[in-house]
Amino acid sequence: MKLKNNLREIELAMHQNWPECVDASSLTLLKITRVQELFKNEIEACVTQYHLQHADFSVLATLRRSAKPYCLSPTDLYKSMFFSSGGLTKVLRRLLEAGLIERLENPQDKRSKLVKLNEQGKKLVEKIMPELHKKDKALLKGLTKQEQTQLEALLQKTLDHHESI
Repeated sequence: MKLKNNLREIELAMHQNWPECVDASSLTLLKITRVQELFKNEIEACVTQYHLQHADFSVLATLRRSAKPYCLSPTDLYKSMFFSSGGLTKVLRRLLEAGLIERLENPQDKRSKLVKLNEQGKKLVEKIMPELHKKDKALLKGLTKQEQTQLEALLQKTLDHHESI
């Protein structure tokens, strides 16, 4: 609740103290950032129960949504995530030590090893995902189905425009 008030306080302070900076798009992006923060916090709260970090879960989910046998090169893995390649090695080491992934020889590139979701990792990510879907629905509960569809379409339109540049 306090953060909700902080967002309103930020808007009010901008209007009062820096009105030339106030712009509908900046307020919209501020709200998108806040929703993203809420979503990220929900993910973190959920996955920490399973002794995972957000990045760990992201790797597991990315592997699970890939085609069977749920195996990707490190390059394909980080390209499929919102994640930098720099931190991937540390995350993969953690997941390997936790027994949630395997590293396999890459027949196309002897310098890198493939990352494969093993059965234990698959079971874990499939256990966590329904919990996250409940949290997703709760986060968007204030919107009707039609409004959720409209929001998704508007965000997609924004992404399409930005990513086509």
